[in-house]
Amino acid sequence: MTGGGVSLAEIEAVIFDMYQTLVQDPGGQWQRSFRAIIEEQGLEATPEQLWDGWHKSEEQFRERRTNPDLPFQTYFDAWAGGFRLAFESMGIRGDADAATRRFFADLSRREPFPETAQALGELQGRYRIAVLSNADDGFLLPNLKLLNFRFETVLSSEMARCYKPQPELFREMLRRLSLPPEATVYVGDRHYEDVFGASEAGINAVWIDRGGRGLRDGLPPPRHRITSLLELPGLIAAGLR
Repeated sequence: MTGGGVSLAEIEAVIFDMYQTLVQDPGGQWQRSFRAIIEEQGLEATPEQLWDGWHKSEEQFRERRTNPDLPFQTYFDAWAGGFRLAFESMGIRGDADAATRRFFADLSRREPFPETAQALGELQGRYRIAVLSNADDGFLLPNLKLLNFRFETVLSSEMARCYKPQPELFREMLRRLSLPPEATVYVGDRHYEDVFGASEAGINAVWIDRGGRGLRDGLPPPRHRITSLLELPGLIAAGLR
């Protein structure tokens, strides 16, 4: 998918989403995390039972967090609340905060995609590199350390007290970079939160489509699409054509 081009000189910074963009977040990882929670707390439950009780609350959180009229809630508070509801519905005693800390610890060790280091290396020196992610600092910051790459600026939803696709989050990143939106590129895997959100803030949005997300009905299609981060340097060098 292509759109109108911009000249190379206009792009000064590349901003990345974190999970499923720079690092992997495989769907089966939750089973290992929930199994560890059960073993650590000696709970009489299966990972599937705990997931079923917790995931309903997680889905509600995903919907409510994009509503700017509702109070901001961190991932920790939302996920701990989900564990409390799961424990109550299952009739078992569990430590919701400890379960969330375990989940955070596992999430903070997600592995980068095979091409992440090479792509970041090719972009470094030509552009300023930053990360903007819907995340709590408790799992985002330690996970970034594992990438062994120095980002100029890191902004989490917890720092900004709002979530993508709200334009305020993207505008705060632009403020920190002291750049106009047209001088930046944002790369993310979600059509709504990443592509639509960045575009609404005037940023050049690039959708990384690894085949797991798909497009959201009712939104404009992405103007720029890649299937690997290794395509990004060439796309920018070609003026986003």
